[in-house]
Order: sequence, then structure tokens, then C-alpha cells
Amino acid sequence: MTSHPTAVGTSAISAADTRVPLRSRRRDLTELAVGYVLILLVIWTPRPWQRLFYCSAILYIAFVLWTSFRSLQAMGLRTTNLLRSLWIVGVAILMAAIAITLAIRFHTLHPLDAPIPFLKRYWGYALWSFMQQILLQDFFLRRLLRLIPNPHTAVLATATIFALAHLPSPVLTSVTFSLGLAACLLFLRYRNLYPLAISHAILGITLAITLPNPLIRNMRVGLGYLTYREHHAHHRNHNDHVVSTKAWVMADAPTLRF
Repeated sequence: MTSHPTAVGTSAISAADTRVPLRSRRRDLTELAVGYVLILLVIWTPRPWQRLFYCSAILYIAFVLWTSFRSLQAMGLRTTNLLRSLWIVGVAILMAAIAITLAIRFHTLHPLDAPIPFLKRYWGYALWSFMQQILLQDFFLRRLLRLIPNPHTAVLATATIFALAHLPSPVLTSVTFSLGLAACLLFLRYRNLYPLAISHAILGITLAITLPNPLIRNMRVGLGYLTYREHHAHHRNHNDHVVSTKAWVMADAPTLRF
């Protein structure tokens, strides 16, 4: 007799993850606190210190995930329930289509590159979407499920700290709270990261190409959002402007990418 995805959902996970010794719970709290503080330092610290905290955050979180590693299946990197959860990607595509249609209607759609240049521009964000879902589900949610008895409260806490990391951008903060909440609930139901990561990439890129830059400030958060200055070109040849903008974005990569 096979179990339905919901049978291994909220109640099963909470039972497995909250019955841990006090010492392990203290370790979970410490790992969460240190990891989140490092992330906030990356977001709110100017260069050159920002790069130091960026590397420290990556190394620390990677080390914590490695020391707590059980299996790829436990992380959600599996084929189980993949087909059953692909509807999530379909919903993301539908939402993207609606957003693009509205952007065309209100003339806010950014000029789109040909397919190959478009992929070259956004493949890094797609990869980062995948990493953010690992961070959200396997680093934050898993530990909060062990620290908070009520799984729904743990999901709410996870979505909240995820959204707060996108301050002071009002758009990204509200969007990441809503989508983070949905992603956590869907992860508890299906325990599969792949559709969540794909949907994350689709919706993130959609925001980047449909909303005006003055509103989202090039998808920046933290100090990068506050110090954002839109570039304006005053001549017909935009090559110099494009080159300088790309260099500026690369310099701000740590803040931009989170």
C-alpha cells in the first residue's frame, strides 16, 4: 500500500524533526542565527567588507549543510513526486505569461534579447534560484521545524525571515513572503526541490523584465537598494553605457544575487 504525498507531509515531518535532544535544538538555533547574521551582513555591508562576508556566508552554510547531510533524497533532490508536482511549474508559467501581457499593455516590459543572449544573461539567476531553495528549505525550514512544535508556525517563520532579507524593497519583500510561504508548504507536501527551483527562476526573471527599474531598482536589496542610481544614456551609441552598467552590476553581485 503506497502512501499519498500528504501522508508524508506536515505531521510526519514535524514528528520526525521536533523530537530531538535539547543539545541538538541549541545547535540548530546557533546555526540559524550565525547563518542569518552572515547573510544580513552581506546585504547591508559596503565593499570591500561585503565580499569578505559573502565568502564567509557561503562557506559557513555549505559547511553546516555538509555536516548535517543525510542524503540527496532527504534534501528534496529526488524524482519522487516530481511528476505530481510539475503543476507548480505550470502555474508559474501562467503567472509569468499574465505578467508579461500586462507589462506589454502598460509599456513596462524591458527589451528582450534573442534566446541565446537571454539565456546567457539569466542562467546565473536560474542557478541562484536553485541555491536559494536549498537555503530556504534545507537550511532554514528544516531547523525551524525542529525548533517550533507547530509546523505551520515554522513555515510562517521561515517565510518571514526570507522576506526580511529582501528589505527595504517593498516589492521583493512582499513577493518573497508570499512565494516563500507557498514554497515551504509545497515542499512539505511533495518533498521535491526541482519544481520549486524552476518556478522560482521563472517568477524571478519575470519580475526583472516586467517591472520598471525605479520600482525594483534592478532587483537589489539591502544597501544595494538604498544606494541604487539608475544609469541614463544621453547619446545614440549605448555600447559604453552597457559596458559600464555590466561592470557596476558585477561589482554589486553579492547584494544583487541575494
